[in-house]
Amino acid sequence: MADPIVYFNDKYMPDSEARLPLLTHCLHYGTGVFEGIRGYYDAGAGEIMLFRAKEHFERMAQNVKFLDLHLPLSPDDLVGVAAELVRKNGFTGDVYVRPISFKSSNKVGVVLPKEESFAMVVVALGRYLDTQKGLHLGVSSWRRLQDNAIPGRGKICGGYVNSALAAQEARDRGFDEAIFLNEDGHVAEGSAMNLFLVRQGRLVTPDVSQGILEGITRETIITLAQDSLGISTGTRAVDRSELYVADEVFLCGTAAEVAPAIRIDGRQVGNGQPGRLTLRLQKLYEDVVHGRMTQYRQWLVPCYHPAARGAGAA
Repeated sequence: MADPIVYFNDKYMPDSEARLPLLTHCLHYGTGVFEGIRGYYDAGAGEIMLFRAKEHFERMAQNVKFLDLHLPLSPDDLVGVAAELVRKNGFTGDVYVRPISFKSSNKVGVVLPKEESFAMVVVALGRYLDTQKGLHLGVSSWRRLQDNAIPGRGKICGGYVNSALAAQEARDRGFDEAIFLNEDGHVAEGSAMNLFLVRQGRLVTPDVSQGILEGITRETIITLAQDSLGISTGTRAVDRSELYVADEVFLCGTAAEVAPAIRIDGRQVGNGQPGRLTLRLQKLYEDVVHGRMTQYRQWLVPCYHPAARGAGAA
């Protein structure tokens, strides 16, 4: 795609025309809020379905409050913009939607200026992590940001420097991904995804007071486990040592989907293979996002055939 179509300050335009000055406030100070939304391609139906797009924009509408930002449209209307971008660009594969609201002042100064902009782009995206082989994770030396420093529950641009430091350290040390501990020494999450473990057949995930993102995929997994498998999820503080004795561990997120871990800090998780419950949840998630489970089709937004919304894919 030579010059993709993007959405910038209430207009659809070629990406080459959506330019920003070098003094744009967000570039220097990280004063923006973003989201990430997956869209899954069904070749048979000639359709791309956005997964839980409205929930992502609803979360964004909450998160912009941290930086005194405002969305230009309602969550429902922003879903429409995302679908229109898919159509305008003619994608025929899995996609990733990236909306961003940001401070656009061209003045130097560590404040929250009034000037703001909004943009949205769509890119092709395959697998973010190898979700088949199992991951080797490492506990990072970097600590997760505290809520009263930069709120982890919001996808704030500047906060992701924290994630980048942990993710790069993990790769430099030969791991596939990082695990954050918070300032209390409890498990928080991966560098940019939530974390679950399985102990004695029970799902456990750090609760929202541990400095984690209030993940939409995390909430989806909790719902699927309860509704389809009859397994409840405990949300609580998780000690680092629990990672080493867990039967299963996996990461989840919009980009990462459901990614099993088989080693943590060199220690084998369970039997050293992706866990049985993890694989069941991975399969459930795949079925849901591809429209194969009728009870969850309300989570899918078709882009090319909007009238089919709620009907899902065949």
